[in-house]
Amino acid sequence: MKKILLVEDEAHVVSFIKKGLCEEGFEVTVAFDGKSGLNLVLENNYDLIILDIMLPEINGYDVCKEIRKKDLSIPIIFLSALGTSENIVMGLEQRADDYIVKPFKFIELLARIRNLLRRTENTSLPKPDAQEEFIYRIDDLVVNDYTKTVIRNYQDISLTTTEYRLLLFFIKNKERVLSRLDILEEVWGVNYDLGTNVVDVYVNYLRKKIEVNSETKLIQTIIGMGYVLKT
Repeated sequence: MKKILLVEDEAHVVSFIKKGLCEEGFEVTVAFDGKSGLNLVLENNYDLIILDIMLPEINGYDVCKEIRKKDLSIPIIFLSALGTSENIVMGLEQRADDYIVKPFKFIELLARIRNLLRRTENTSLPKPDAQEEFIYRIDDLVVNDYTKTVIRNYQDISLTTTEYRLLLFFIKNKERVLSRLDILEEVWGVNYDLGTNVVDVYVNYLRKKIEVNSETKLIQTIIGMGYVLKT
């Protein structure tokens, strides 16, 4: 049974979400303020977090930021009434994996949850002697999709789930120019408002992590078209 932490201070929203998720077979733990939610994350193991932004004690942005400081790659969905492009981008800048604006339909929340959980599951791990099939090498970058590890110039690189999926998508499409829509559909699975710059934000995150100690820039911008990974 998948365990979900819901950090939300509105009782009627909590009741609505918890009831629906429990009926779908999830185990749901609730925190009504940011401080309690953060403590629960640091003390327990969850498969996914649903996080409001306007919370007592500690706001959702800061909760997400603290979770990522611990290098926890657990999927995080922001669920907030703050629906401007600026709010969405700010949420994703804290390394959240998704952002849903209130009011929302439960069926959409459920679809986003299942989408993220599918990405983090290892449903059919290969045999150890077949690992080489899952290792990608580009320049001095090595991605092992069996162990979900990334190394460049002999240095381990820690990526969130979304950052890892973005990198793997680039690698599997090396030399191909990928549009922002291509990336949105593959990495996030659900179309965002294209008025937001979530793709650009995450490409910048990825660049900072994989190119920080290297002179070779792997991810290149093709103006007016998108991005391409090549040496």
